[in-house]
Amino acid sequence: MSASPSDYLLRLFGLSDKTAVVIGGTGVLGGAFVDALIGAGAHVIVVGRNAEAGAEVVSRCPERTEFVAADSTSRSDLEAIVTHLKEANRQCDVLINGAGVNSPTPFLEITDEEWDRIFNVNLSSVRLGCQVFGKYMLDCQTPGAIINVASLSAITPLSRVFTYSASKAAVLNLTKNLAREWAAPGIRVNAISPGFFPAEQNRKVLTADRVQSIMTHTPAKRFGDPQELAGAILLLASGVAGSFISGENLVVDGGFSAMTI
Repeated sequence: MSASPSDYLLRLFGLSDKTAVVIGGTGVLGGAFVDALIGAGAHVIVVGRNAEAGAEVVSRCPERTEFVAADSTSRSDLEAIVTHLKEANRQCDVLINGAGVNSPTPFLEITDEEWDRIFNVNLSSVRLGCQVFGKYMLDCQTPGAIINVASLSAITPLSRVFTYSASKAAVLNLTKNLAREWAAPGIRVNAISPGFFPAEQNRKVLTADRVQSIMTHTPAKRFGDPQELAGAILLLASGVAGSFISGENLVVDGGFSAMTI
């Protein structure tokens, strides 16, 4: 092999001339996804509701990012982004569905309103994202990658987050079904399940006793840093390194799911 290490890595993971849409890109984890995609050369559409947070993310690399204010649960908002891509003569090569909310409500106290709100953001937004941008990928007739953000609780339910766990399990099931449905046209659909990465949606859950329990159960003995998700994102986004990966759930959890007792 004559290529330099940098040439080899760029061939495997490079995303130059690719366009990625990151729904929920203004959050802690979403911002890390954006940084990873930018680092690999992609042009990134950062989607979120908070314009101030969106401006902060874009400021890190304004020449290759742009913020679009949109509600992830609104089909019309997402369709407007597709219109924007068409007008800019851009495809959607990578889609990350990263919007999410959580609540530590005890089971008997979960209201219909809370259940619907969490499922709407965590599951319905993924369905809408896949429908709207997946259709655009199919219309463009080019290979693409969809990455849905699931959770450890999609595999093994975690205490105190009943609705969140149920919604993320549904995300994982949807991911596997879509991977089968869209394999022929070359659209790979995968999920990533982060372990414990402190972010907006889980701070209320991370009480002192729960943190102690998490540390006891995590071989790495620490929380994850959002930048530690970059490798997983680039692997699943790449049409070269990840070309034969579809229908999978990539867990990044410091060994949490490897523990039993």
